[in-house]
Amino acid sequence: MVTPLIVSRPRSMRLVEEVASGDKTLVLVAQRDAAQEDPAPEALCAVGTIAMILKMLKFPDGSDRIIVQGVARARLGPYARTEPFLRAVAHSLADEVKEGVALEALTRNVLALFQRVVALSPTLPDELHVTAMNLGDPGKLADFIASSLTLPREEKQSLLETLSVKARLDHVDRLLTRELQVLELGSKIQHQVQTEISKGQREYFLREQLKAIQKELGETDAQAGDLAEMKKRLASAHLPAEARQEADRELGRLASMHSSSAEYSVSRTYLDWLASLPWAVQTQDTLHLRRARRILDRDHHGLEKVKERILEFLAVLKLKRNLKGPILCLVGPPGVGKTSLGRSVARALGRKFVRISLGGIRDEAEIRGHRRTYVGALPGRVIQALRKSGSRNPVFVLDEIDKIGADFRGDPSAALLEALDPEQNGTFSDHYLDVPFDLSRVLFLTTANMMDPIPPALADRMEVIRIPGYTEEEKRVIAQRHLLPRLLKAHGLKRGQLAFTRAALEAVIRHYTREAGVRSLERELAAVCRKAARRVAEGRRQGVRITPAALHRFLGPERIPPDDAHRKAEVGVVVGLAWTEAGGERLFVEATRMKGGKGLALTGQLGDVMKESAHAALSYVRSHARRLGIDPKVFAKTDIHIHVPEGATPKDGPSAGVTMATALVSCLSRRPVRADLAMTGEITLRGRVLAVGGIKEKILAAHRTGIREVILPSSNRGDLEDLPKDIRRAMRFRFVRRLGQVFKIALAEAKPGA
Repeated sequence: MVTPLIVSRPRSMRLVEEVASGDKTLVLVAQRDAAQEDPAPEALCAVGTIAMILKMLKFPDGSDRIIVQGVARARLGPYARTEPFLRAVAHSLADEVKEGVALEALTRNVLALFQRVVALSPTLPDELHVTAMNLGDPGKLADFIASSLTLPREEKQSLLETLSVKARLDHVDRLLTRELQVLELGSKIQHQVQTEISKGQREYFLREQLKAIQKELGETDAQAGDLAEMKKRLASAHLPAEARQEADRELGRLASMHSSSAEYSVSRTYLDWLASLPWAVQTQDTLHLRRARRILDRDHHGLEKVKERILEFLAVLKLKRNLKGPILCLVGPPGVGKTSLGRSVARALGRKFVRISLGGIRDEAEIRGHRRTYVGALPGRVIQALRKSGSRNPVFVLDEIDKIGADFRGDPSAALLEALDPEQNGTFSDHYLDVPFDLSRVLFLTTANMMDPIPPALADRMEVIRIPGYTEEEKRVIAQRHLLPRLLKAHGLKRGQLAFTRAALEAVIRHYTREAGVRSLERELAAVCRKAARRVAEGRRQGVRITPAALHRFLGPERIPPDDAHRKAEVGVVVGLAWTEAGGERLFVEATRMKGGKGLALTGQLGDVMKESAHAALSYVRSHARRLGIDPKVFAKTDIHIHVPEGATPKDGPSAGVTMATALVSCLSRRPVRADLAMTGEITLRGRVLAVGGIKEKILAAHRTGIREVILPSSNRGDLEDLPKDIRRAMRFRFVRRLGQVFKIALAEAKPGA
């Protein structure tokens, strides 16, 4: 290729002057960083071009203009010297050509693509394609096309370093394809713009002619009737002053637009939303406390805290009519009736009921809506639900508030801060409406399995009511009063066609389900109903009576093994208690020792906090070894392994510290641990036992699995007030402040005072 160059660096000018007076041959290489004014040899590319100076001109500013012609590729060898200019050994590089049909096909394809690029490009002259066709050498063709395209320096250097002609042509083929796509898209956009302009001008002239014809004929415009109907709807909606002002402004814009305009439908949809929202419509509250209590008791068994809070709200509302709605957050494991409680509250208050699920929402616009500038914009889910309810004071359930996510589209939980704040939601702003809407009359109920994922600012705005799991007796009552009647009706069975004995229900609860709620119980009872319905439909039996002995035929073998709370005491095996979003769980901690010196091994998918508890327990045991009856020398030659079974389930939290410490002392002192005892509590290096959370759920889990004695931190004594009386009577609770008390209770012949 022949190209002009400007030479202004002193070293480069000396090089050109010396070469021009000699054989006029030099090597041209590119800098890796174009910003360097005086690059060192290592800052230059290794492959360049051997070139010949065809002409040299001196300019008044002191710089040189040279015209050079590329001769061949070259690879630079070692640099001989750097002053007064760079001098190095250059090795000429020859093209690697493998003749064949594939190379010919690739050459033709490149030529065809280049022809289309030249035809579409406004900057490339048509003569370039003719020149390219006259180049017989495929390698020169690739170089010529590459020099004609506007490419980044890295792309051109890559092509220069490619010796294989086929690979070079293939690279150029990809570059041409990309360039062709860009040019075709640009041409398409330009054509669309011109078409839209022409279409818009034509529609404008036709519309003006239509107006003139309608005026001459005296015909009425249907648009006027539509506007009159919209004005009537807006007047009857009793909009606040700010919303009314925005509606009037939008009506004025609508009257000046033709009905076929795209903006017309946008404005009309917005006005339709304003007219259909319940700005002043609300239901009359039923303020009969006894009736409300009967409805809540009929629909749900237990849940006394929630019922008391709703009745308190009704009592205050009866005395003060303009009371703002509270924000209640029901936290508990799945299946305990959090969502269905919202329907019961709505029935008790005589209000409308609406529910939206927040699980998996990641877009802030789902709450606040999109602005009207976007195509297909709509209000957020809060405003949509209020429109659907037709009332401004419904019972509004926000389900799964702990499952909200966040990404580049915003944080929906942040958008809820205004809606769930009684001091702010009187002027809730939706991006689509762009006028405030009063949410202060709404009774918000949110549900969650755990509080941890909820941002602190959002949790602070809600009154948290924790709903624990049910006891076996509560599950039996719920099954008899609520689940079975509903399932019999759903399966077309009459009461006499299927009957459960009390022992059968207890067997289903104990041996086929183990959960905090009643969802699994409902599924098992539904399975029995289906089989009974089939028997009745086949006419084999007119009535089915379910006893414990008959459960095997209907539900198969028992899924929950018999409780092993009465197993024998073992060395190094301790029963702990855990708390998850699904409720309380029994947790076994096993410890064993073996010869070695590697230290402590922890298995069972334990989280960081649980691992730290294990290390803290080991440090305490080592520091009090003699007092605990353990030989201090045993730690230097013993490996200790702590394992928590059900290793596929992740586990974390500090409440297993007491359990791990007891397992270590039992393992190292060879003293068995009581099998009928469970424990929970966080520990310190000084042997103190600290309070933990989820006490009620943990005790219910212990009771479900047949354990009747539990060791608890003294600081958690007040948590027992939330337990049902029958559970408190059936179980024994041992409160401790230090680990020494735990060992004295749990281990045989434990030494006091540790």
